[in-house]
Amino acid sequence: MSVSTQINGRSWAMIGVLGLVWGTSFLFVELALTGITPFWLAASRILLAGAATTLVWRLRGYRLFTTGARASISLIVTVGALSTALPFMALSWGQQFVTAGFAGVSMAAVGLMVLPLAHVLTDERMTLRKSIGFVIGFVGVVVLIGPDAFRSSGIAGELPGRVACLSAAACYAVSSVLLRRIPPVDPVGLSAVTLWIGGIMVAGAALWYEGLPSVPSQWVISVIVTLGLIQTALANLMRIWVARTAGATFLSLTNYQVPLWSVLLGTIFLGEALETRLFLAMGLILAGVALSQWGAFRRLFRGGTKPA
Repeated sequence: MSVSTQINGRSWAMIGVLGLVWGTSFLFVELALTGITPFWLAASRILLAGAATTLVWRLRGYRLFTTGARASISLIVTVGALSTALPFMALSWGQQFVTAGFAGVSMAAVGLMVLPLAHVLTDERMTLRKSIGFVIGFVGVVVLIGPDAFRSSGIAGELPGRVACLSAAACYAVSSVLLRRIPPVDPVGLSAVTLWIGGIMVAGAALWYEGLPSVPSQWVISVIVTLGLIQTALANLMRIWVARTAGATFLSLTNYQVPLWSVLLGTIFLGEALETRLFLAMGLILAGVALSQWGAFRRLFRGGTKPA
């Protein structure tokens, strides 16, 4: 079962905000890892996000499904595992062995993975125009990252690390599509439930692999709180809303923005060099987005909100 696809101005705004929020998460993660282990960082931010989202859900009456239809428990557990637990752990582990560039390309590959999945599992059709647009956008990400995109890290365990990063991308792709198969639901409630499912799974893995956590400094705690409330709680809620209203294919456009924002923010706040390839990459990414979402653009500028 899926809901109708509706792309409008709010959808585009959400995609822009999501790209910015997720683009800043890499910087915050690096800061937090100076005082906490990878799995406990993931568990802390997910559980904090789950608690914050649950408070909002309580104000809405703890109602989950908005109609008589109910989704199977297994489907909701699967979405929770694939949207937070498994990709968070896979990336945390995999990035120990691969270049940051390869990790960025892996996340951009989500869009390419979503296309055939959405075509088979939902009512979102995989057209030639969309496919070409997503390939152009993916090439833009590779150009943006530059020589590091596929360069070997030279570290033992690189191949399993690359598999882990691509597995994380596959998790995001599958979970985005499965979100469309859940009956009409309160997005805040669904966000809270899936966050708790993912958080409990990651906390169990952290306890198993890393043992009991040490108490981080106040600075690291403040970074974790930011990651939990903004990059996880707010972002997860927006992700669910966009996936269920505008579709998984549209949501995957965010993955092309994340490395773009990372480079731009590094240039603005860290004084990193502004290379020529940034402008070429930006042109390719924007061209790919425009081509893949041409119909949605036309309806937006004409003031329409008909299903895409």
